[in-house]
Amino acid sequence: MQTSPESSHKAPPLKMVEKLGFASGDLASCLYFGVFMNFLPIFYTDVFGLSAAALGTMILVTRTWDWINDPIMGMIADRTKSRMGKFRPWLLWVLPFWAILGVLTFTTFDLSPTGKLIYAYSTYTLLMMAYTAINVPYSALMGVMTPRSDQRTILSSFRFLGAFAGVFIVSTTLQHLVKFFGDGDEQFGYTATIAVFATASSLLFITTFVTTKERVAPPKNQKSSILKDLGAAAKNGPWRALILISVMTILWIAIRGGATIHFFKYVSGNELWGGTFLAVGSAVQLVGVMLTKQFTQVFGGKKKTFISVTLINAVFLFTFYFIPTDNFYLIMGHQAISAFMTAPLMALFWSMIADSADYGQWKLGQRTTGLIFSTGTSSMKIGWSIGPAISMYLLTYFGYQANVDQSPETVEGLKLIMSFIPAGVAVLAAGSVLFYRIDAKMEKEMEAAIAAEAKADAEMPTC
Repeated sequence: MQTSPESSHKAPPLKMVEKLGFASGDLASCLYFGVFMNFLPIFYTDVFGLSAAALGTMILVTRTWDWINDPIMGMIADRTKSRMGKFRPWLLWVLPFWAILGVLTFTTFDLSPTGKLIYAYSTYTLLMMAYTAINVPYSALMGVMTPRSDQRTILSSFRFLGAFAGVFIVSTTLQHLVKFFGDGDEQFGYTATIAVFATASSLLFITTFVTTKERVAPPKNQKSSILKDLGAAAKNGPWRALILISVMTILWIAIRGGATIHFFKYVSGNELWGGTFLAVGSAVQLVGVMLTKQFTQVFGGKKKTFISVTLINAVFLFTFYFIPTDNFYLIMGHQAISAFMTAPLMALFWSMIADSADYGQWKLGQRTTGLIFSTGTSSMKIGWSIGPAISMYLLTYFGYQANVDQSPETVEGLKLIMSFIPAGVAVLAAGSVLFYRIDAKMEKEMEAAIAAEAKADAEMPTC
């Protein structure tokens, strides 16, 4: 892959078809991830038949392996050579495994308790490996579609437009599709519903492949070495800060998300409210994420925006505890405001990850886009492994038992998991952003330096 003339300081803005095509990839991912994030716990405890404690351990074990193999996939992608590019071909190569494993994971067989555990561990581990193999290259694609930091912020906003759309679709349709296909048989209902999502997801990934283009390549004189790549990443200060930021941010989101449907089923007394709650959040985030650039203008840059928005969310999480659990409109109104303030976080994070890849090339002379982006997804998965596990362990601690009326202690515990506990973690997440040091001035310096290097490479005579 050669560096195109577009890799200049004045590279043109991306076309709308490419932005929407890239957004299709996260829409595809979140037709699965929306299920993992919000419905996997209730599926495994109340439909599949695992205890909350067993599920907590399974999530912790399987997702620990999942985040470990992300950097491996990133280094593989960095070394991929094909006419289709480094990252785009993986969107096609992994699709059959992605679709089939998704359906198998949400298929329930009549097995012994031990057999269920083995089946759940096996299918979920393989599915998350497929998720890594397709999502790491997809994420890294943003770092090579344009050299411009401002365009990456916009591209990241479009990406999360797709992500929130995916979560919205899952939130509004999954429970109803399970009832429609299952007709009283929730186990079959989940299998059929995920089959529909798998088909749609595959078509969307093909759309991303067709509509995107890789434009930014490593410097021509860069030597590829796993140890050198790892060493360069370890020396990359902004990247190290972003790993901590990512873990802490996902942690407060995941602790709450792991028990959301349980809260509405057993505390509010209406499980379908949970789907509405998630749908309201996703719908509002669809609007909020497109205003990410405006958020950064109001708060004064990516770093200040991330801190401010996270602290505002901590306040909203704290106040959720005091909302009457049977007040549908107040709960949904609170969710709408809170979700709007959450919307820019992930778009900002991925734009900052792309900037940290630039930092590595600028300061350290080593561009490792796939590795940098893979460790971005890896750090998020650390949060998604620890957070839901904490949520399930907390449910166990508070005395949760599936499909029975919960004790007052369990009800109080569910309220805490939805409010005070994630609020405290969110405050710590805001503090972690102080370690990130790339500001708007440095972004411009990096762009100019990398553009000059790209121009020099383009003018270099070839044999």
